[in-house]
Amino acid sequence: MSDLRPTAVIVLAAGEGTRMKSTTPKVLHTIGGRSLVAHAIRAARGTHPHHLAVVVRHERDRVAEHVSQVDPDAVVADQDEVKGTGRAVECALEALPADLDGTVVVTYGDVPLLTSETLAGLVAAHHAAGNAVTVITATLDDPTGYGRVLRDEAGDVAAIVEQKDADDEQRAIREVNSGLYAFDVTVLREALAEVGTDNAQGEKYLTDVIAIARGRGLTVRAHLVADLWQTEGVNDKVQLARLGAELNRRTVEQAMRDGAIVIDPATTWIDADVTIGPDTVVRPGTQIHGASTIGRDCVIGPETTLTDVEVGDGASVVRTQAELAEIGPGATVGPFSYLRPGTRLGAKGKIGGFVETKNAVIGDGAKVPHLTYCGDATIGEGANIGAGTIFANYDGVTKGHTTVGAHSFVGSNSVVVAPRSIGDGAYVAAGSAVVSDVAPGQLAVTRAQQRNIDGWVARRRAGTKTDEAARAARAADARAEARADAEAAAEVEAALASEPGAVSSNDRLSTDRTTDTKDAQR
Repeated sequence: MSDLRPTAVIVLAAGEGTRMKSTTPKVLHTIGGRSLVAHAIRAARGTHPHHLAVVVRHERDRVAEHVSQVDPDAVVADQDEVKGTGRAVECALEALPADLDGTVVVTYGDVPLLTSETLAGLVAAHHAAGNAVTVITATLDDPTGYGRVLRDEAGDVAAIVEQKDADDEQRAIREVNSGLYAFDVTVLREALAEVGTDNAQGEKYLTDVIAIARGRGLTVRAHLVADLWQTEGVNDKVQLARLGAELNRRTVEQAMRDGAIVIDPATTWIDADVTIGPDTVVRPGTQIHGASTIGRDCVIGPETTLTDVEVGDGASVVRTQAELAEIGPGATVGPFSYLRPGTRLGAKGKIGGFVETKNAVIGDGAKVPHLTYCGDATIGEGANIGAGTIFANYDGVTKGHTTVGAHSFVGSNSVVVAPRSIGDGAYVAAGSAVVSDVAPGQLAVTRAQQRNIDGWVARRRAGTKTDEAARAARAADARAEARADAEAAAEVEAALASEPGAVSSNDRLSTDRTTDTKDAQR
């Protein structure tokens, strides 16, 4: 309802995050395809506030630029040298209109699993009870490091004591402050003006507003949430990985509830902005990142990584890496393919094994099946690119574009030297280097006549294993030829012997010798 919209949401993102041990500001680390602060901004926007402010300080320019990219309408407020969450909120109020009236929600830039629904529930509870302050709390088995919530006899929040300022009895309390609040803006402004820095940290604590409000007789209540993950912040890279894994678990589970078939959720990573259609099978070892959109009835994986890729209904993408690419309905990709930005594969087209593409538009039903680099090219409908074809698109200075016409055929092991045009219905013979355009219906052949030079190995590679193999092969050929001659002679002999009145060769020889003797005697 419109009367439950917060007048403002303030996201605190000024901290340095020294425990991250990183040159990257803590709130710019990412899980689920979004930065931590982007998760916070998304949750805040989901409450439909009239104003949204993000407080920055550490690495101010980097964080502010990122915030502007994520949410151009967000107000970026700068925290000054005074430390503490209280001062951060005060700086945000100074950057927002002075006549704010209603509820201000305060959240953090490092609580990535917090949802809009939880914040909306906080605001609803705040309005329903007429509280001056409402704080989200959680009960932890190990509350170390968190501010403890102190309640009065009525169960209302009496105060919040930070870990370093708490005594032993207070540290034994398991209900902790999440740092997420809904404030009446007038109470907030007036109380912050009274907050000092007389504490163990020397900071201006936002939690002191609660004690001030209580001192004025105003109501401060807790809004307890059961989902502890939503209140957990990121302080180091161990927590970053832990929360990232939990976010992914929830994202994969939601994809399955929406109709996807995830074979192995434990090895599947899906970013928060990914959409997957019903009955699409996601096989093990698959990562789908960015704003990728997968249609229905697809097969994705195994061992596939897609980043900002659109996949049409019924497509199959196997053992493939692709980025900023489009894969049409019913198309097939892989295995072991690499689709670089600008690749567009048409309906029922094919990019096969060990193929790399870049800035390539491959038409409906066209095929680039095997062992090919296809860069800066337009492949017409139904064309076929043979195995081992290279589109030579770079001459060392400029990139050239190649067009292959519809239903044309480029033979295996060809090189197409861009810029080049191969017309519709043309052929390129296998092993050709295409350095001139090919008109429709032509056959392009650039192939030298083969010459076989006898004795070259014996002369130029004498004594090598190659020479030994050649000599052995020639000897074997000679033996085979001799056997063949002997077998042929035997077949002739057998044929003569089978004729009527035929005499054997031995009989003929004996007769000839007798005749020769008689002739000699005469």
